[in-house]
Amino acid sequence: MEYLKIIAFTHKHIDLQSLGKLVICDQTLDDRLKNIQDVLGVKEIFYVGTCNRVEFVFTSASLIDKDFIRRFLTVLDMGLPERYMDDFISKVSVYEKVEAFNHLLRTSCSLESLVVGEKEILAQVRRAYEACRVSGFTGDYMRMIMNRVVKTAKEVYTNTNISKNPVSVVSLAYRKLRDLKMCSSDARLLIIGAGETNRNLAQYLKKHKYTNFSVFNRSLENAESLAAELNGRAYPLSALENYSEGFDVIITCTGSTEPILTEEIYQKLLNGDTGKKVIVDLAVPNDTAPEVPLKFPVHFIEVESLKEIARKNIQERYNELVHAEQIIAENIKDFELVLRQREIEIAMSIVPQKIKEIKQTAINGVFAEEINDLDEKSRMVLERVVNYMEKKYISVPMVMAKEILVKNS
Repeated sequence: MEYLKIIAFTHKHIDLQSLGKLVICDQTLDDRLKNIQDVLGVKEIFYVGTCNRVEFVFTSASLIDKDFIRRFLTVLDMGLPERYMDDFISKVSVYEKVEAFNHLLRTSCSLESLVVGEKEILAQVRRAYEACRVSGFTGDYMRMIMNRVVKTAKEVYTNTNISKNPVSVVSLAYRKLRDLKMCSSDARLLIIGAGETNRNLAQYLKKHKYTNFSVFNRSLENAESLAAELNGRAYPLSALENYSEGFDVIITCTGSTEPILTEEIYQKLLNGDTGKKVIVDLAVPNDTAPEVPLKFPVHFIEVESLKEIARKNIQERYNELVHAEQIIAENIKDFELVLRQREIEIAMSIVPQKIKEIKQTAINGVFAEEINDLDEKSRMVLERVVNYMEKKYISVPMVMAKEILVKNS
């Protein structure tokens, strides 16, 4: 794991609004990662962006110091003002070698999450890796890393109670919304964004008898899909500013890097209503412009405001954290042997071809005349003997190398 590196920006050191400035939209991700590979000599890389972390998992022989991180952020070309650049560099978390692998395992097992025990993070990491794999940014090494990540996370979730009575950012948001006790089951709910977070929160609401849903999304097809599940109505996102049927609660979570719910649009949505409303904004960066909760009577629920509840959740699950860390440590130890075995497989992958070349040289060159003088039956026997020996010569070195490796370990 000598070249495994992680550059991480997380909720532990950076406020979530600032963190949102590092979120990369899907449309520009491939170009930005390609630039990183070309300019910084990174071989394999994938990007993880969630509501409370932005991380880059990659392989590189370079020393990951402050100069490298500055170059990394510069090549990403996120348009960061210098003050943000300096702040991010001072608060970045860097992991290398085994420490990087340990961090990736802890993250995927939710030990590093805002809410310990929530399983969404594993799915998010897998999707992030898969998107980069399909685009050609990862290879055999990251494939092995991710196989072990998934195996370890499943063991943690199966063999500990860390996810018993699961708590997630979505469930915390629902609890806070419920505790306001101002929304009856016929409350008018506007849902902006039809992604996984909003789907999960909407299902909570539907389960608790809420029925009046209007879904807005850039892709009308996705809006219609979610609206169908909720027996609600679907609209394209462009229709939001002209929506005039009123609302009690807005739930928003999109991948936009700019505010969706601007002061102007919010004013139009109110349509003269002066009552206090609820906004649940689980996007990073927030979909809601900062002016909205300042200028209007609003109960504003965002990821940042859920942190205190999340800290209590960590305390309640302390014993399970210890057990989970033991499972992670065992998997790290096992994986080191798996990596060495794979290195042997790759190093010896040329053996079969070399043996085939020796066989062909012997048959068609060195002993060609003698073989031609043999009768048909003798040639067939010779061919069977040579093929048998070829297979054995190919397998024996590999088996012996693995046995030596296991014995030494």
